Amino acid sequence: MSTVGNSTNIFWQESSIGKTERQQLLNQKGSVVWITGLSGSGKSTLACSLSRELYTRGKLSYILDGDNLRHGLNKDLGFKAEDRVENIRRVGEVAKLFADAGLICIASLISPYRKDRDACREMMQGASFIEVYMNMSLQLCEARDPKGLYKLARAGKIKGFTGIDDPYESPLNCEIELKEKEGECPSPVAMAEEVISYLEDKGFLQNQ
Repeated sequence: MSTVGNSTNIFWQESSIGKTERQQLLNQKGSVVWITGLSGSGKSTLACSLSRELYTRGKLSYILDGDNLRHGLNKDLGFKAEDRVENIRRVGEVAKLFADAGLICIASLISPYRKDRDACREMMQGASFIEVYMNMSLQLCEARDPKGLYKLARAGKIKGFTGIDDPYESPLNCEIELKEKEGECPSPVAMAEEVISYLEDKGFLQNQ
């Protein structure tokens, strides 16, 4: 019996089928691929391409998209600093569950604060948290502006927008860094292949 947060008198329920058995069933290792970067850097594009490429290889993944999660799980949160912290904490906990289920969880969020991303890393066991940094310049992201958000931020219609009037803290020790080439974002397939190569090299795409 233990107390966790505001919950008292709770017990952890063990199961006869654990992560090891689920990974054997799926022939892959549960992990979290955490894609971080500015708005417009290609996070969602990479997430969708990566999920498709994994599917063609017979590997099961699930995308946790930042905007999609704000339609449900995190719809009660805004964009104040404390709400951003809670947003990332919740996503980290859900991603941890997906990884424990044996899936390759692809989390695609701006996640601007380093300490919040590091807290999600600490939730995971071993090296199953793979941080992918979309290192695209603000100029490129603003030029792409697929959702028109930079234009609104520049016009003062959006406050606290990451990269404009709210900071983005770049990763210090990410596993994968994807950079623009000649002022352009690499193709979705090329970026996905780089992530898949890492997963293959580290043994995540088989259970041995």
